[in-house]
Amino acid sequence: MTSLNAWKMAGVVFVLLATTAIAAQAQIFTTLVDFDGTPSGSGPLSPIIQGGDGNFYGTTGNGGVDGWGSVFKTSPQGTLTILQSFTYNDGFLPFGALLLDQDGNFHGTTNEGGFSNACVFGCGTLFQMTPVGVLTTLHHFCSTSNFCSDGALPVGQLVRGYDGNFYGVTHLDGAYLSGTVFRMTPKGALTTLYNFGARTGDGGSPNAGLVQADDGDFYGTTGGGGANRVGGTVFRMTPGGDLSTIYSFCARSACEDGEEPYGVLFQGSDGSFYGTTQFGGSSSACDAGCGTIFKITRDGTLTTLHSFENTDGVFPQTGLIQATDGNFYGGTTGGGGSGCAGFGCGTIFEITPGGIFTTLHSFDGSDGEIFRGLIQATSGILLGTTEGGGIGGCCGTVFSLSTGLRPFVTFVQVAGKVGQTGGILGQGFTGTTSVSLNGTPANFTVVSDTFISATVPAGASTGYVMVTTPSGVLTSNVPFHVIQ
Repeated sequence: MTSLNAWKMAGVVFVLLATTAIAAQAQIFTTLVDFDGTPSGSGPLSPIIQGGDGNFYGTTGNGGVDGWGSVFKTSPQGTLTILQSFTYNDGFLPFGALLLDQDGNFHGTTNEGGFSNACVFGCGTLFQMTPVGVLTTLHHFCSTSNFCSDGALPVGQLVRGYDGNFYGVTHLDGAYLSGTVFRMTPKGALTTLYNFGARTGDGGSPNAGLVQADDGDFYGTTGGGGANRVGGTVFRMTPGGDLSTIYSFCARSACEDGEEPYGVLFQGSDGSFYGTTQFGGSSSACDAGCGTIFKITRDGTLTTLHSFENTDGVFPQTGLIQATDGNFYGGTTGGGGSGCAGFGCGTIFEITPGGIFTTLHSFDGSDGEIFRGLIQATSGILLGTTEGGGIGGCCGTVFSLSTGLRPFVTFVQVAGKVGQTGGILGQGFTGTTSVSLNGTPANFTVVSDTFISATVPAGASTGYVMVTTPSGVLTSNVPFHVIQ
């Protein structure tokens, strides 16, 4: 694995907009953006997100004007605009995707930088950015009188809770130096809710953010610790900070159940959670296993759906998404071919809830390497990022993969109370005649062809949103949660 780590380090990156298309088996793979290092940035470390204007927004970990990374937007056709270049004091290395807020602003984290000398390169920040690129730092970790009691090195995307606050995790520090779970108000006031390492068998050093489930609790993973001392955990936490470990990895011989979960969990339509581990599994092709895909229920019953074998990819470091066909999609950082110094450049895969696995695309370097996450745009097309590779060979890409999935609508925020107004993302909204929530008509305003403002109607219950447009009815990919 040392040679693989060397390959990973060599994959961090510097070339500008190019488009290549490869059609195979009704799939169309297209490179939308080919980063050049300066000034566009290099090395995207997380997925992009869809904005209310129909464009896509993301960050790079390096490059930009000052070399500390950038915030960018790209049109669906690949027209790239740099909105902001990070400075050291802003923070740098954004490991989590941006989060779109109801007001059209974006919230995010940087893993390092900021006003703190407690870490070699700063301990990270929380920030807000307007759609035109005005950045405001909301919190500098390890910069208070209590030193690093608030944690250090935040990782993963923030999640907007049902209460309107933001929730996230830090990888290190806190009371027991093993990371924290925190809550932040929209104005930037931060409260530490939990310190990992507080209990025997606790997990530590989370690598990904949280997901708030339909029961109102938060679920997440840690990269280390647990009842088996190594392997990591899956945990559940109430909004008030009461945390319990529901599964400890490496519970089976040689960690065949997986080791070190890295990507964020995804709650599937069946109510269970789906995720990946970057090591472990039943394959002997990698020294510590090539990684797994797993399913876990709320009570902690874990099922390994797939163990990677190198030919289908190795070391998945991102979570899964469930697309409109009901299947899950993700990718791996290596394997899948003979490129990238013989280790393989990574893959994109599809897996059914029952575990039927299909490799959709194997990267070869020229189209990117080191997969960093997928989203499904409301057009139905999958979009993702790679940390390295591209036509210039250095700096990473934004790509799309069309597999014929249907268009849909989604939300800026997935929950709200009766009378609250929220945003609906989609396309073709001009001329919309009705919006309903679980069958109850809602008042709405068409703000643009890609954005609708709608109010949660009286008498509504949790369910799917339907939007009737001139071209047909679009249904949400997930239920909207009505808070009683």
